[in-house]
Amino acid sequence: MLNEYQKHVEQRAQEGLPPLALDAEQVSSVVELLKQSTNENTEKLLDLLIHRVPPGVDQAAYVKAGFLADIAKGDVSCSSIDSVKATELLGTMRGGYNIQPLIDLLDDKTTAATAEAALSHTLLVYDAYHDVVEKSATNDYAKRVVQSWADAEWFT
Repeated sequence: MLNEYQKHVEQRAQEGLPPLALDAEQVSSVVELLKQSTNENTEKLLDLLIHRVPPGVDQAAYVKAGFLADIAKGDVSCSSIDSVKATELLGTMRGGYNIQPLIDLLDDKTTAATAEAALSHTLLVYDAYHDVVEKSATNDYAKRVVQSWADAEWFT
């Protein structure tokens, strides 16, 4: 996968173009390689996962969000990404498939503060807004997210 991607990067560079974002199949390959704790290309793979997957709601973002959510919840192990880092990376996806996992992570002591920070600066939550408001009745992290939105802290 990495060799094919490098060829793609070189071909696009010859044309004066940046490389295309990863598609869902490529992201799946990156995920599988990252799960292997002995992979010597970990830094390159992390860079691809972090910087070459489009945010939002395409299939590549779906794969990325699912992988990061599984790490954050402890369902998948990855030696190069812990639950807090996975939550932080979910927060960089701007909206879409990352929102529900971030809301769920408000209930986990390990990830709640990171999920709060991420959601506080995320605007594209759509109907999930109501989930955060409902959760705020019993969850201080969710309460602070709602207050952050009310205070328009995403501008800062």
